[in-house]
Amino acid sequence: MTLRIPCALLLAGLLTACSQPEETTPQPEAQDAPVPIEAARLVEVNANREAYFGDLHVHTRFSFDAFIFGTRHGPDEAYEFAKGGALQHPAGMEMKMKKPLDFQGVADHAVYLGMLPAMFDPATAASQHPIASAITGAETAAERSAAFQAIIPRIGGFTGEEDDLLDLDIVKSAWAEIIASAERHNDPGNFTAFIGYEYTTGGPAFENLHRNVMFRGDASAVPNIPFSRLDSLNPEDLWVWMDSIRAAGKEALAIPHNSNGSDGWMFEKTYYESDKPIDTVYADQRMRNEPLVEITQVKGTSDTHPLLSPNDEWADFEIMPYRIATQLESQPPGSYVRDAYLNGIAMAAASGFNPYRFGVIGSSDTHNAAGSFEEDNYWSKTGMLDATPQLRGSVPLDEPTADGESYAQPSSRFWGGSGLAGAWAESNTRESIYDAFRRKETFGTSGPHIRVRFFGGYGIDQTLLAADDIIADAYLRGVPMGGDLLGDGDSVPSFFVWATRDADTAPLQRLQVVKGWVEDGETFEQVYDVACSDGGTVDPTTHRCPANGATVDIATCAISQDKGAAELSTVWSDPSFVPGQRAFYYVRVLENPKCRWSTWDAIRAGVTPRPDMHATIQDRAWSSPIWY
Repeated sequence: MTLRIPCALLLAGLLTACSQPEETTPQPEAQDAPVPIEAARLVEVNANREAYFGDLHVHTRFSFDAFIFGTRHGPDEAYEFAKGGALQHPAGMEMKMKKPLDFQGVADHAVYLGMLPAMFDPATAASQHPIASAITGAETAAERSAAFQAIIPRIGGFTGEEDDLLDLDIVKSAWAEIIASAERHNDPGNFTAFIGYEYTTGGPAFENLHRNVMFRGDASAVPNIPFSRLDSLNPEDLWVWMDSIRAAGKEALAIPHNSNGSDGWMFEKTYYESDKPIDTVYADQRMRNEPLVEITQVKGTSDTHPLLSPNDEWADFEIMPYRIATQLESQPPGSYVRDAYLNGIAMAAASGFNPYRFGVIGSSDTHNAAGSFEEDNYWSKTGMLDATPQLRGSVPLDEPTADGESYAQPSSRFWGGSGLAGAWAESNTRESIYDAFRRKETFGTSGPHIRVRFFGGYGIDQTLLAADDIIADAYLRGVPMGGDLLGDGDSVPSFFVWATRDADTAPLQRLQVVKGWVEDGETFEQVYDVACSDGGTVDPTTHRCPANGATVDIATCAISQDKGAAELSTVWSDPSFVPGQRAFYYVRVLENPKCRWSTWDAIRAGVTPRPDMHATIQDRAWSSPIWY
């Protein structure tokens, strides 16, 4: 049932952002800013919840690296892009999506927030700093790369007043502008603008431990300055800070990202830089503060790795092998989501706690103020550094390098048009979508607007498919993605699995359930195809759908128009289920293959696609798990 309720009547726990409380954070004056949204309009509320798509990882000119890369758009422009507007790329081309998003969170780096734009203002002390000349004089891609490398060592080397570059007044001013922009663009019922930032930290050898911090409330419910790596490099200190502001009524959560580039640090078995094993205290604090992870983004996908999942034919998907901002190899164990799930249930079986019971989302990590989600409409992420096919390595150089290389070899050749966060929420409002994050009723996609639903329970059977209201019945009979399914003696649960395609991309090929379990102290995994397109049936021995015959013409990027499905659904039971055996289940849905962005680059340049890049891609979506 869908209701339309005045926003002002929904203050009791669901839509408190509809009011306009007195702001306690300083707000800058904005010129030509959007008029604040009126609170009295009606907001649709769907008791069965709706899928909303968004991006919680957008960098604007306030991020030190985005500014170096040439981005001059601020949060206002980023939100206008998310709502369907067009922006100009630093290199001059237009950036525009095929369809708008439902929500977005600007997540600029808290470290040196706003400091780089200040270097261009001669009235600031920052403009006189020795490092400023390298920043302000950078114009070519090489000069911008050099400027980026010049500032990187400082990011982890100073704290508080010891830092001769840091100006906290500038940081507070930029933070206030980010907050004010989110308030201007938040439009309950139509578009949600979250207030947030990125906590950017890592280990001593570029091991990525970055998190995006998103707040539930409005300007009155966020701190005056964000916690950054200049306060502490230790993510556990971030959680302590989050607990403290939550006690003061400032609700927030942190979302780890690019675990694939963490060299095994993101999902460790010990405390940060310590031999002390993870315990209940650690697990509780981490789950209280980090209920979600980013499973996919432009810098690669962190679902799993072929070395971790050798029996998963689809594990080799948009793998970025390096640590962030380097070409140092990142070790897979401890760096991927499925591996963390397995380690988590092993800890639960052995010791009764699980620090890795998180749901999943996707987001972009764009540094252009505009996410690039479409393979045939791709502009990568780092402004002038990867603005052309030659710079991102998909098209041959005009002349070979001194080493005889025909192509550039940047890390961006491993990047992709990804990803999006999906949330099942009652309404398009901060509170409702944030609460979906908290209960982990979320999913991630590698770019398309694929919708996924997943329920598990003991009352779910084939009669559900004939129900007048399938979703209402599914909520009554079981738990949705992100939930816990408690054992019920020898009873065997079943799962309702459902997905629909994005009409602007390829049809769906297959629907899968990924299972992980603990047996005699060891962990195992299995991928089950559970629904096939084009009338195919799952082989009970291999648990695989037959090939549906979908093809891609690499010369033109034309795809099969008569293969694949608009919707796939089923009720499925685990054929290897053992009562009392700890397990998790999550959904993965695959599209038919289509051309990857690098192939589109080659076709448009009139050259053969680069042979050591994947010519095609099967975009996909992942649900949050259900834990048994």
